Amino acid sequence: MVNLPNAITLLRIALVPAIALQLLQRQYGVAFLLFVGSALSDFADGVIARALDQRTRFGAVADPLADKLTMLTVTVLLAWLQALPWWFALAVVVRDAVIVGGALAYHWLVGPVPMAPSRVSKLNTALEFLFLLAVLATEAGHVDDGAWRAVLLAATLATIGISGVQYVRVWSRKAASARRAA
Repeated sequence: MVNLPNAITLLRIALVPAIALQLLQRQYGVAFLLFVGSALSDFADGVIARALDQRTRFGAVADPLADKLTMLTVTVLLAWLQALPWWFALAVVVRDAVIVGGALAYHWLVGPVPMAPSRVSKLNTALEFLFLLAVLATEAGHVDDGAWRAVLLAATLATIGISGVQYVRVWSRKAASARRAA
């Protein structure tokens, strides 16, 4: 059964190709608006799911998937279009690959993966969003490229590294603990 929060999440997933198309056509203003719309709908689906007690297993998987799909698509395309450094996109992709690879390894070796993002990971997601929003706004001509962008880039890179290491450490400890208990 599809409830309202899940329908909103599916809409966010459907927005990804539209955002990508606008970026490929260098329509940064439209991509900016679609990206903001995606973020607002992400907030809305979470609020609605909690308020109406409509949290589902599908939503628990699809919501972060929609986030990652959106962020990775925008990051990689902005790097390809040379609107942000390629090494930033590489850092994002490597971190996400480590997290997905770690989750799969944990699932195969230990069992169900604990799906609770850390505070640093939540901060990383917020900073990544703000950085991408800033890049889109700059490319669209809405704001000037300033020192604030470099500060935001540095802060985002720091949380990428810290959260990636944190996931590896936490899951490694949990896996070791589960093996000792078995």
